Amino acid sequence: MKGEGIRHLRITLVRSPIGYSQRQRRTLRTLGLRRLNDVVEWPDTPIVRGMLDKVSHLVRVEEVEREAS
Repeated sequence: MKGEGIRHLRITLVRSPIGYSQRQRRTLRTLGLRRLNDVVEWPDTPIVRGMLDKVSHLVRVEEVEREAS
């Protein structure tokens, strides 16, 4: 459909994972976040939302619209 975009999440690592559990650090690595201020975009899915719930204190999340290809 024309004019409809796919919703994505722009995720930025804003706090260091040092001192947090190995599980939270692995979640950040799975999302592709390695260094402070790294930015990645993921589709807005329940799986990604679940990962973000676990590390919400370390990241900033923005919703962005992407045009369908």
